[in-house]
Amino acid sequence: MLLEHAKLLGAIRITGEVVGRKKLQKMIYIAKKLSFPFQEKFEFHFFGPYSEELTLQIEELINMGFLTEEKEKKGGYIQYRYELTESGEEFLDTIQLQNDPKLKVVLLQMNEQSARFLELVSTVLYFDSLRKEEIFEKIAQVKRKQNYTEEEIEEAFRYIQRLKSETFH
Repeated sequence: MLLEHAKLLGAIRITGEVVGRKKLQKMIYIAKKLSFPFQEKFEFHFFGPYSEELTLQIEELINMGFLTEEKEKKGGYIQYRYELTESGEEFLDTIQLQNDPKLKVVLLQMNEQSARFLELVSTVLYFDSLRKEEIFEKIAQVKRKQNYTEEEIEEAFRYIQRLKSETFH
């Protein structure tokens, strides 16, 4: 159990902080789809792939004092900011978790993207068993409210290719 928690802490340590629950969910899902060893199960939800397991792990890490969750008011909604605590840093140092250097590159790149874009990227990856044209149709169907343009969807495909080239070379 704690190994999966440690992997999540390690991912947040790499980025320094992650702003947004949705963004954190999408970053872990995308990393998992790129064959990094995250074990959480994901299902398709309102904002794309979502893991109840991951949500529970985050809550447990906060309750253990290894992770902080700061609430910030942003216009009409609350945004959450995640960072490791000193205890979280000590825990990772104690277990000597080694992260793949390629995971570091991928997570840092993803953390620079908006949650909206990562939602699109994760949705494209969720439907990766379909043909490209079918993915466009599926996004138009399940992501109607986001109004993604064809150019944004094409950019998501290009971004996935860049991430894969970072991961597999």
